[in-house]
Amino acid sequence: MSATENAPTASEYIVHHLGHLSTHHQDKIVDFSILNYDTIIWSVLCGIVGSLVLWLAARKATSGVPGRFQAAVEILVEMVEEQSKGIVHGDRSFIAPMALTVFIWVALMNSLDFLPVDMFSGLFRLLVSLGVAPESLADMHHRVVPTSDLNGTIGISLGVLALMLYYSVKIKGLGGFLHELISAPFGIKMAPFNLILQLIEFAAKTVSLGMRLFGNMFAGELLFLLIALLGSMATVFGVAGHLIAGSIWAIFHILIVFLQAFIFMMLTLVYIGQAHEHH
Repeated sequence: MSATENAPTASEYIVHHLGHLSTHHQDKIVDFSILNYDTIIWSVLCGIVGSLVLWLAARKATSGVPGRFQAAVEILVEMVEEQSKGIVHGDRSFIAPMALTVFIWVALMNSLDFLPVDMFSGLFRLLVSLGVAPESLADMHHRVVPTSDLNGTIGISLGVLALMLYYSVKIKGLGGFLHELISAPFGIKMAPFNLILQLIEFAAKTVSLGMRLFGNMFAGELLFLLIALLGSMATVFGVAGHLIAGSIWAIFHILIVFLQAFIFMMLTLVYIGQAHEHH
């Protein structure tokens, strides 16, 4: 049988690359028993790398003329501090560093989308061909970008929700927060309606925050896969289209990667800033 006959179709290629290294196959729309190992591993790794970068910047900081690395980190820190100052009116000793951490963490996870789409599948096949890995590794699913997994982005959003609730109670007190839940925005006489609206607002903020990041990164990943399929066409158009479209989209995707990280950070600051406000 020829290599052409063994080659997957376009749909099979995309489905395989969009599959996760999970505990088991997902058969239901919602299944909390499934763990996507690739999402967990890469998100934790990006968190460690981001923390290490900030630690190195703080450790090597000097009062004299800063180097390029220190200057770049200082510019980023000042940018986040200015944004937090204009949005959150209160103690920012934790909020500003948290926003900086969120920006760097999400930016690093988004940046994994720049890795070649066939990098790991090619590596797995190489290990199998060398006889150092089982044959099952050749067909193993593995997705690198944690933010193109809805589980990952919703997980971060739930963390933001926890901070929103924490600061709502901390700033207003438990009694003040509960009173606001049933009295805003239409007064205490509309308590049941107010409570429903408040719960919907918290849910909408959480879901939209995660869905926005997921939607943009998933679309970008899918487009990279479609461009990669052009390279499989043994024609001048296919090869040229793969190189030109891939280069253009990769350059444009740089903006998307960091813009989405910035938007996620800003919305986090906005939601926490709203938790500081009294209705």
